[in-house]
Amino acid sequence: MSDEMKPCPQCSCPYGYSLSDQLYACPECGHEWNPEEIIEEGKLIVKDSNGNVLQDGDSVIVIKNLPVKGASGPVKAGTKVKNIRLVEGDHNIDCKIEGFGAMALKSEFVRKA
Repeated sequence: MSDEMKPCPQCSCPYGYSLSDQLYACPECGHEWNPEEIIEEGKLIVKDSNGNVLQDGDSVIVIKNLPVKGASGPVKAGTKVKNIRLVEGDHNIDCKIEGFGAMALKSEFVRKA
């Protein structure tokens, strides 16, 4: 874990602390964010596990088994997900996965196809 503090993008609190290598949290408002996700001129920049920039409509591949609440099994590693949509938040990819339906994924668990 990094001892570096980053200001919260939501409330501008200067005491944002590291939760993991890729995630920071604000002690005042509770907001969690990934500093790799940068909003430029109103456009969200999201990177996959390899650092490639993702865009709406891209196809991605899941890199590890992801458990799904309420489902009989996980989304298997190697599953290809087509036509993703980028959104703000912790789970920054909205998509439809065959056999599971609509769901949200974290960009750190996918790679660009």
